[in-house]
Amino acid sequence: MSYEAGSKECRNLIDAKESLLSAMESLGEIRDTENLQLQIKDIYNTLEKMHDNRRDLESTANNYNLK
Repeated sequence: MSYEAGSKECRNLIDAKESLLSAMESLGEIRDTENLQLQIKDIYNTLEKMHDNRRDLESTANNYNLK
């Protein structure tokens, strides 16, 4: 797989983050789900870091390929 911006891995990370946001929104309408929402937020933040790392990796690879 090439390491270009917008790779399948980045798309999957974005999709996962969007799904978690949807879950948090749904849980916001249910009483006593604050702890679950915090857990989902932690997972979201972990995915965000993974996505940032992946973007950095792809950007570095693309810059290397341009030289």
